Amino acid sequence: QVQLVESGGGLVQPGGSLRLSCAASGSDFNIYSMGWHRQAPGKQRELVAAITMVGATNYGDSVKGRFTISRDNFKNTVYLQMNSVEPEDTSVYYCTTGTYNSPFGYWGQGTQVTVSS
Repeated sequence: QVQLVESGGGLVQPGGSLRLSCAASGSDFNIYSMGWHRQAPGKQRELVAAITMVGATNYGDSVKGRFTISRDNFKNTVYLQMNSVEPEDTSVYYCTTGTYNSPFGYWGQGTQVTVSS
């Protein structure tokens, strides 16, 4: 019912910056929050950041102070500003959304972020 399309991934050097975008389409009724998860090879998916419809945010411990999540409700778009990136940030980043009872029930296809010199 909800489609999420990520963009903005690519190759970036350590210490650099990258901005990811996610455009939502379809029905957004009952959506409580949007966010970003990531999954690197051999690792489980982890929360990167999430934001509710009223602007409350939550960040994974590994990205606090470096990444910032934001929304443009008029454009149904969520962003992830990635600063001071590290090689450990290399992963596929997934845009996620869901309801209050199931916060991350919908996932996008993902966009690759590679941090390397």
